[in-house]
Amino acid sequence: MPAPTSQPLVLVLPGAGYGQQAPLLWWTRAIAEQHGVEVVAPAWMVDSAAKADPVAFVERQVTRALDGRRPDLVVAKSFGCFALPWAVRLGIDGVWLTPVLSHPAVVGAVAAAGPGSLAVGGSADDMWLPSAVGTTRAGLHTVDGADHALEVRGDWRRSQRLQTDVLGLVEERIAALVD
Repeated sequence: MPAPTSQPLVLVLPGAGYGQQAPLLWWTRAIAEQHGVEVVAPAWMVDSAAKADPVAFVERQVTRALDGRRPDLVVAKSFGCFALPWAVRLGIDGVWLTPVLSHPAVVGAVAAAGPGSLAVGGSADDMWLPSAVGTTRAGLHTVDGADHALEVRGDWRRSQRLQTDVLGLVEERIAALVD
């Protein structure tokens, strides 16, 4: 087991087709590093077996990537949000970018999440169904006009502004780890 460090640890999880090089995750890593926070950012390939049991697949990937460590915060995109049941079970807060709120395990985990967690989705995303969650202590933030990539089709400037706002929410959570 690795020796503990004094700096906070942020786990950054990709989507199925939204890797660590994509804008929201790329800048999340940069924000964390700027605040002196350690980042663990696994990459994965989502195959048919992963799609058949996404919660188990993501938990295995997270366990392997963390190697016995516990993150202080999770920032996950889409498929990476299948880590929600694991994080809620362990009491780990997260910023959950476009969680798949059409999947019962994700819906249940968002409903059970504490006030230190935030789920963010776009109003033009068919998988962003905040009404399915019911009551929750987690924050739910809808980005007006954004799709599943938190972009506005055909308007890169607005997309960039909206993503900057979302990254501001990420930075608030990361900065709170070092304050």
